[in-house]
Amino acid sequence: MSKLGQLKPGPLKLGQASAANLANLLPTGTVLAAQALIPSFTNNGECALANEYLTLGMIACCSLACFLSSFTDSFTGKDDRIYYGIATWNGFCVFNDGDNKDGAGGEEENNKERCITAIDFVHAFTSLTVFLVFALSDSNVQKCFFPRAGANEKALIMNLPLGAGFLASLLFMLFPTTRRGIGYGDTPVKSDKKGEEQAR
Repeated sequence: MSKLGQLKPGPLKLGQASAANLANLLPTGTVLAAQALIPSFTNNGECALANEYLTLGMIACCSLACFLSSFTDSFTGKDDRIYYGIATWNGFCVFNDGDNKDGAGGEEENNKERCITAIDFVHAFTSLTVFLVFALSDSNVQKCFFPRAGANEKALIMNLPLGAGFLASLLFMLFPTTRRGIGYGDTPVKSDKKGEEQAR
């Protein structure tokens, strides 16, 4: 192997990897889904009582999805398939293991290393806060729920998403997670010992 192939990844490559991880960790998909649904659900800011309930329900469902996505993880099973699941207090619950009799996909269910940790809650509450800030800063939501907001409130709401995104990115870098939940583009490592050693 040439010396060029033995070089460690440079700062640019590491920076690109960190930026890609931030895109996955921030609730971008949930925010985009909410931004697409809000104009219709709020009747473009002209809310009747039904529109208020619909909008609150949509924000609550998106918030729950955003919170729970921080506990999802994925791994490559011994059959080379990618399995997705959610961390629990006792182990790991696999979603897409339809044929659980072959043993593939179930090897991580009792793995204590995949249990819920404190870092998961840091990421979950941070993602939830960022989503709520972006959802409530939408102009149609403001017209619907805060029609009498003054100049100070409008200035705060306008600058809050930028500050929330910056603080969330900082928290995600200070408290990194090893989870590769639903939405990650790269392939997770294999769950066997050899794969774990290669990942280290």
